Amino acid sequence: MFNVTGLDNWRFRNASGDEWLSAKVPGCVHTDLLRHGKIPDPFIGTNEAEVQWIDKQDWVYEACFEMNAEQLQCPCVELVLEGLDTYAEVKVNGHPVLSANNMFRMWRRDVKAWIQQGENRLEIVFRSPVAEDLPKLEQLGYALPAPNDQSEAGGLTDKKVSVFARKAPYHYGWDWGPRLVTSGIWRQVRVEAWSGLIVRDLFIRQDEISADGARLTAVAEIENAGEIREADLRISADGREWSKPVRLLKGRQTQTVELELYMEQPKLWWCQGLGEPHLYTFAAELVERDEGAVIAEKTVKTGLRSIRLVRERDAKGESFYFELNGVPVFAKGASHIPNDSFTTEVTRERYRHEIASAAASHMNMLRVWGGGIYEEDIFYELCDEYGLLIWQDFMFACSMYPGDQAFLDNVAKEAEDNIKRLRNHPCIALWCGNNEIDSAWAHYEENGGWGWKKDYTPAQRERLWSDYETLFHRILPEVVHIWSPQTAYWPSSPLIGLSGDRNQHAHPSSTAGDVHYWGVWHTSEPFENYHVHVGRFMSEYGFQSFPEYKSVRFYAEENELELESTVMLAHQKNGAGNRLIKEYMERYMREPKDFKAFLPMSQVLQAEAMKMAIEAHRRRKPYCMGTLYWQMNDCWPVASWSSMDYFGRWKALQYTAKRSFADVLLSVADTEQGNKELHIVNDTLKPVQGTLRLTLLHIRGSKAIREEDIQVEQQANAAGLVHILLADKWLNGQNPAEHMLVARLIENGEQVASCEVYFADTKEMDLPQPNIEVIEVQGSGGSRFNLRSDVLARHVWLSAEQEGIFSDNHLDLAPGIPKTVEFLALGRGDSGFETASPGKLTVCSLVDWIQG
Repeated sequence: MFNVTGLDNWRFRNASGDEWLSAKVPGCVHTDLLRHGKIPDPFIGTNEAEVQWIDKQDWVYEACFEMNAEQLQCPCVELVLEGLDTYAEVKVNGHPVLSANNMFRMWRRDVKAWIQQGENRLEIVFRSPVAEDLPKLEQLGYALPAPNDQSEAGGLTDKKVSVFARKAPYHYGWDWGPRLVTSGIWRQVRVEAWSGLIVRDLFIRQDEISADGARLTAVAEIENAGEIREADLRISADGREWSKPVRLLKGRQTQTVELELYMEQPKLWWCQGLGEPHLYTFAAELVERDEGAVIAEKTVKTGLRSIRLVRERDAKGESFYFELNGVPVFAKGASHIPNDSFTTEVTRERYRHEIASAAASHMNMLRVWGGGIYEEDIFYELCDEYGLLIWQDFMFACSMYPGDQAFLDNVAKEAEDNIKRLRNHPCIALWCGNNEIDSAWAHYEENGGWGWKKDYTPAQRERLWSDYETLFHRILPEVVHIWSPQTAYWPSSPLIGLSGDRNQHAHPSSTAGDVHYWGVWHTSEPFENYHVHVGRFMSEYGFQSFPEYKSVRFYAEENELELESTVMLAHQKNGAGNRLIKEYMERYMREPKDFKAFLPMSQVLQAEAMKMAIEAHRRRKPYCMGTLYWQMNDCWPVASWSSMDYFGRWKALQYTAKRSFADVLLSVADTEQGNKELHIVNDTLKPVQGTLRLTLLHIRGSKAIREEDIQVEQQANAAGLVHILLADKWLNGQNPAEHMLVARLIENGEQVASCEVYFADTKEMDLPQPNIEVIEVQGSGGSRFNLRSDVLARHVWLSAEQEGIFSDNHLDLAPGIPKTVEFLALGRGDSGFETASPGKLTVCSLVDWIQG
């Protein structure tokens, strides 16, 4: 027997008060207070500052649940709490049953001794995470580095306590997010009453996978609450069945049973661009030996694939790439942060929108960054479904952490819980120990890193590094090896590697490991340096922009729309952010006519920077085999590095990424002599052979000045130079700023790739005012449109009355050459998008935003 009782009718109160209010579970104190009008919306204006008192208080949640006589006859009655944030005392009918201290762990306790027939009361007291951890800081005697902990904003002066809590680091603030230190029940709560046998866990271990056959091991954790039982463990999938007799010992204990499986010619799971992400459902049944009755069962879904991180010495250093089913994969994507400061506000539809957006943008990998959360199950299920690989960080970022035994034991259990929860997902490609801690501390380079070491004595340094090594070089890799032995582990990002026990720290031009390159942005280096600093795997780089006007107006009034206004600064968490956007804009673009125009121009600037970076990385394939920009999404409405704002609205960068991540890319690079290189990047498994059609145009006229066809080819899964375009020959003395070239790759009569080639920087071009026609395609139901301009129109931006995206946007229209776009509505159907009418359309371009 297995019976589940949910809990509803939750209520909460401040522990120091007596006013009870209804609560929503899963949820948190902030969202419950906001729903009752007790606090202002912290996402609007400067309201973030008005809610900093919440994390200094203790909070009480309680609910009642019914238990009947039949449930009480079960030998096992368990309280299951999938996520408590963070320090919590749990009581059932007044009896203490659990003390929780980790947001990322699942808690399970047998509460049969305290359960009664009829009504029962569950009480959870959340202790203030600030009050809980301040004594730990005082006991340690010195502060641990945590530069993103906005302790001053929380009224704690320089007392940074985030590192002591096993809680989402970004709750304490980041350089794109607010300080909103939550408490609450953030995942499901239930009571399970059961007797006999249950299959507690089922892992389909993938021992050897190929197109010819899959050797698997079903690892079943079976718990017996009764007498000795003789049964058969039966595993089935896709019409196949395997079985094994098992003898389950008497008493409350868990046994692990392994059953070898073999599947001939399986359908493999592939990531985006390489094939179908096929999924199998495996069912485990415990069948009574004598009567043949099913007494316990469990199902899991997984995809069959082999994936490995390939690090092999070569003439230029050491490779760093993922190999899927024997195929080297160039990783294309971005870093993912939590979609909301309040994680329980993220609906299934919001998750699908993000994952569908990534897939629609030709991404094949997302990096779940270590300052957020181990994501909800639905996130990984969608990545499995859409064919997105996941680089999964453990939740450690940009800080040094304690090394006491209680902390380490807590982390080891956290890692076990989450690896076991996620290990059946074929999307998981890598577990990474942390984000940027190795490069920030740089233990073996006295003058390296972020300057942290200078604040500590030699003895303190050695202790901090010893604690680091214990956690990231011993505990976490051991837990990964035990619970998911086929998954690669990487200690820190970025990192060159380990030489014995000694770290080799990463630098912008490292020829091994992965690279975070932030010279563009943090140190004001020119965009052109993206061509210079190309590593083996570019796992982080980025550039900021503002969200669009409609999103900005959510948090700012019209009279606050000024770059240095109090509200704008409150929604720019990088101290130099607004200055850097303005500085780069002055360097690369003309002056915007007002702040409203500054918003889309900031997105153009961001998109141009990331286009340069992405395509520089892709052109260097196979030397470079990954490009993951920072960042995909936002947790609140803000100016940040995201390509999709908090409301899911695509910025210019998302459209640019879609084009620059295309499986077949035609890309332009400048030579030192002022000529243009044309490269074909082919990520498909078929060679490309076709015609490269080059058309020279005046930016004010649609008549071709010169055309040329060149036969080109590119091997499968390869990149390379196919043609050098001699600028002097093509321009023949004409003004470079007044001419452009359109390059189109034609294969079997179809255009498979195209790009615009400019002979002058945007700032140097005197762009004419275009007349842009938007003509509905007949029979499209008002969803498809042909765009045409009489002159060059740069950075054309379509806006719709309805919420949605376009198949292409932020695009250049060469004079007389049409492009077709389709409007797609959000959040409808399993695809995440569907064709729909956009309602009223508006169209503008760069010349509408710059001063005349």
